[in-house]
Amino acid sequence: MNELARSLFPVLNVLGAVIGVFSITMLAPLAVALAGGEAGAVAYDRAFLVTLAAGGALWLATQRFKRELAPRDGFLLVALVWTTLPAFATLPLLWRLPGLSFTDAYFEAMSGLTASGGTVLTGLDDMPPSIHVWRHLLVWIGGMGVIVLAVAILPLLGVGGSQIYKAEAAGPLKETKLTPRIAETAKGLYLIYLSISAVCVIAYRAAGMSWPDAFMHMCSTMGLGGFSSHDASFAYWDSPAIEMTAVVFMLLAGVNFSMHFLAWRRRSLAVYFRDVEGKAYLAVTVSAALAIAVFLWWRGVYPDAATALRYALFNVVSIATTTGYASTDYAQWPILAPVLMLFLCGFATCAGSTGGGIKMIRAVILAKQAMREFVRILHPRVVNPVRIGQQVIENRVIFAVLAFMLIYGAVIIWATFLLLLLSDLDVVTAFTAIIACVNNTGPGLGQVGPAGNYQGLNDASTWVCTAAMLVGRLEMMSVLVLFTPAFWRK
Repeated sequence: MNELARSLFPVLNVLGAVIGVFSITMLAPLAVALAGGEAGAVAYDRAFLVTLAAGGALWLATQRFKRELAPRDGFLLVALVWTTLPAFATLPLLWRLPGLSFTDAYFEAMSGLTASGGTVLTGLDDMPPSIHVWRHLLVWIGGMGVIVLAVAILPLLGVGGSQIYKAEAAGPLKETKLTPRIAETAKGLYLIYLSISAVCVIAYRAAGMSWPDAFMHMCSTMGLGGFSSHDASFAYWDSPAIEMTAVVFMLLAGVNFSMHFLAWRRRSLAVYFRDVEGKAYLAVTVSAALAIAVFLWWRGVYPDAATALRYALFNVVSIATTTGYASTDYAQWPILAPVLMLFLCGFATCAGSTGGGIKMIRAVILAKQAMREFVRILHPRVVNPVRIGQQVIENRVIFAVLAFMLIYGAVIIWATFLLLLLSDLDVVTAFTAIIACVNNTGPGLGQVGPAGNYQGLNDASTWVCTAAMLVGRLEMMSVLVLFTPAFWRK
């Protein structure tokens, strides 16, 4: 018991504080429900009180075990936070939407907090506004990572946050700090996130959305989560102005927020032009959109090049940035286009963005390492380090990227086999569902394509997809390391 208390209870103490802070977010849908005179507003009262009480009780019960967290504690805390918060986030859904099972509610909450965008809900146009606010708010919180928010707050409670930040931060170069104190970094990132979010709301309203829709779609655009308040997603408006507004902010959210932070602090756009990963991200995404536009026009899917460009640009950027919006059923396009789009969602976004996937920086490192091997074959004695800009990438980072890619491929393969074992899904639906969940993209193809959703999956399959979203959001190793014997040794 003493050993358990020393290792687990300090983590539970911080978890209690995070749960308590998370309960405050439930006041937003409560306010909307009260303002709109919704009959089910009591659901949010109960959810807020239960969550606050649970977090407070856990925090108080473990107060005497509070201490500075060790690096391994950060991995355990991140996993606990990302599995526990969705459980509490289900409460408003369960109490406000009668008939929704816990499995489906947990999937919906996990999809929101991991900014995945897959949904099991239909009839969105007729749902209470408070439910839409809650779903979209989950995406906005999850987009930047609720752990980063906790890093800014927990130092006030006497708990340092650098270990948590390193466990949650995306990408292989996450040791780099923007400011000397990690809490200042988290606050700076959220300031940038809030600022761009505010501009996004105004831009959506100016483009033609109502204020409620502008707010909700800002949340899912900045979080790259893809939730919508309409079953038809962006096809509901059929507006080029709204679609191009979304394209701009999806591209912004797919950039490393460290670049936004540095550009703001230095009052210069030069940092974007020096960012190798950002330039590769924009080049790949825009080039793919243009190529698919030409392909659709050539195949006669759209009557003219301008229309093909409109639909290709929006939907390619949406899927490549792992957002998951749709302005048309792109699954009906010639198969090359949607398959290429799903391929892009695996790597297009930048590390430090709100997107999912392996991140562009890893793809760049892998490409440079492949070229390095070609050179080594021709010139075995040559010294040819891998560089990103002026920075030499250490071999340990390259080995970590290679190991990550091996695990990434293995997770997708085994999760697909498991989905096929537990269901009667066709292979296209099963494989693309796992691709979409692991990369936090939302829609896949087949039954889970842009014209469908995950509602038709049985409970076992839904849990597989839920686990895939969690593992993908926490970048595989942060979760899977907990299942290694070495993690639990003294």
